[in-house]
Amino acid sequence: MNIFTLPYGKEALTLRLPEHFQVDRIEPAYVPAAADPLAVVRAAVEHPVDGIPLAHYIQGASFPGFSVAIAVNDKTRPVPHEHMLPPLLDHLASLGVPDSAIRFFIATGTHLPMPPDEFERILPREIIERYCVVSHNIDGAEYVSLGVTSRGTPVQVNRLFYESSLKIVTGNIEPHHFAGFSGGYKTAAIGLGARATINQNHAMLVDPDARIAEFDRNPLRQDIEEMGDRIGVQLALNVILNGEKKVVQAVAGAPRAVMNTGIPISRAICQTRAPGERYDLVIASVGGAPKDINFYQSQKAITHASLLTRDGGVILLAAACPEGSGSQSYEQFMEGVSSPAEVFEKFRRMGFKVGPHKAFQVARDAARVHIVLLSQIPAGLVTKLLMTPAATLDEAVEKSLALLGASRQDRLRVAVLPRATNTIAV
Repeated sequence: MNIFTLPYGKEALTLRLPEHFQVDRIEPAYVPAAADPLAVVRAAVEHPVDGIPLAHYIQGASFPGFSVAIAVNDKTRPVPHEHMLPPLLDHLASLGVPDSAIRFFIATGTHLPMPPDEFERILPREIIERYCVVSHNIDGAEYVSLGVTSRGTPVQVNRLFYESSLKIVTGNIEPHHFAGFSGGYKTAAIGLGARATINQNHAMLVDPDARIAEFDRNPLRQDIEEMGDRIGVQLALNVILNGEKKVVQAVAGAPRAVMNTGIPISRAICQTRAPGERYDLVIASVGGAPKDINFYQSQKAITHASLLTRDGGVILLAAACPEGSGSQSYEQFMEGVSSPAEVFEKFRRMGFKVGPHKAFQVARDAARVHIVLLSQIPAGLVTKLLMTPAATLDEAVEKSLALLGASRQDRLRVAVLPRATNTIAV
């Protein structure tokens, strides 16, 4: 019997497959976490990769007047703020920056703003009690317009963040299914951007080079780099995590320099080799909470899994999705739509919009492979989203085999991706 463990929400599922199935576990080699993550982050903050110390940006500052804005990721990202923020705040304090000059911005992008009673899900209580923390609200924020990028994207960013004297972004660098890699400027340019900005930028996801692990030639990601330059973010503090979401390395400095340093580290941690022939069945987990908080986030794993799935094959995605689809506009778009072809036509008529773009991404894969979703989402909604619902892992496997026209007695080529969104299969 082939036995595997799949992260699912805050739990783990046991997957059992027949011995005669040809099963490959596709996962990067284990990389141990740093023994002292606080020390790793402190060293990064004190020794920026571009050689420009944090003190440089604070020289001559007078208080009140000088202000520091720190952008942090929301609850959908596995960012260890408890390890990242204390060394940064201690260093700012050692340079004479008072607590009252610092404001945290939760970078939600198009996600719903986080209410104050949820702040403890991402920030240590002592930070919430000591500093001003606000959540970005894409439809309620005031924006400043900074012109248009060379690719036609209007650069509109949260005014309070932009008008701060020192702008810092935090986050983690990991593979991203259409931005190439997360990290750097993205936390501000997208996380604190206006809807028109995000729509125009994300419309580039249809470009063939807007794909996982592609940075330099990725038009969508390079558009973000240009946006970040216009916003004037001076410092990025990013970590690189292992498969257990624990800190391996930290990088600080100018955002472009941080990405140039951090991407090779992330690639080395996340990359693994896969056989050249595609699989009949790919069983994938997003990697557990918080990555599978909703389907809006979990869909990323389908993109990764599809690269390994043959035409007519099946992707079985295990994603808890306790918060449902994660996008009301996505659900509304799917009203009256019953096939990938209808999604493409409706999407073409309405033009690119974030939210409905998830329908396009799912349809792009569903036109070629079957998708079975094991989740907490009601079966009717999963069907509406053009996937086959399952309530248990055994049921999901049986439905996958039925879609293949196979049984447990057949010899099948199967791939198991325990952490699909952190896996670069080459």
